[in-house]
Amino acid sequence: MGSKKAEGKVAKAKTKAKAEKKVVRKAEGTREEKYVPRLRERFRREIIPALMKELSFSSPMQVPRLEKVVVNMGVGEGAQDSKALDAAMEDLAVITGQRPLVTRAKKSIAGFKIRAGAPIGCKVTLRGDRMYEFVDRLFTIALPRIRDFRGFSPRSFDGRGNYTFGVDEQLIFPEVDYDKVQKIRGMDITIATTARDDKSGKALLKRLGFPFKGE
Repeated sequence: MGSKKAEGKVAKAKTKAKAEKKVVRKAEGTREEKYVPRLRERFRREIIPALMKELSFSSPMQVPRLEKVVVNMGVGEGAQDSKALDAAMEDLAVITGQRPLVTRAKKSIAGFKIRAGAPIGCKVTLRGDRMYEFVDRLFTIALPRIRDFRGFSPRSFDGRGNYTFGVDEQLIFPEVDYDKVQKIRGMDITIATTARDDKSGKALLKRLGFPFKGE
């Protein structure tokens, strides 16, 4: 009889210990915060309230947001030189942290000896955390490294709050190793937003730190 009571106490003790371990694990799990890019967090905490006030919005859902960023690098000799295309793709992968897709000619161009379907460059489409990380590095590190840089024209919006601009060389990105660069290449960058007009799109980019000329 005594042994059964003892066994019962041991079983209860084990059950209690297991329950306590679950509580501890749960508590530890809550302390592990999910990684959020710095710019994304600043957008949520600071920029949304600021834009609501600036644009006279009544709800945070009305505030324009970054939708995607498309980075396109042209490689004119890509159709004849696969190594040039590979080098450009490697540079773009290092810059964006994402594997690029090959872009191909939609139609033949006899003057440049390019046939329809021939590889003419590469591009990356960034969304989510990678997009915010890239935009943060682009605005705070890469663009300020452009020689004699005075900002970009505020007139390059498309009428729907999206902005496209070009940079002349990939070396403004510190991730690119100068000694490994095969050729200096420029790229076009399109920042797509959910803004309904250029005014809202510009307000968003300005708050995010985009350097507009004369502002």
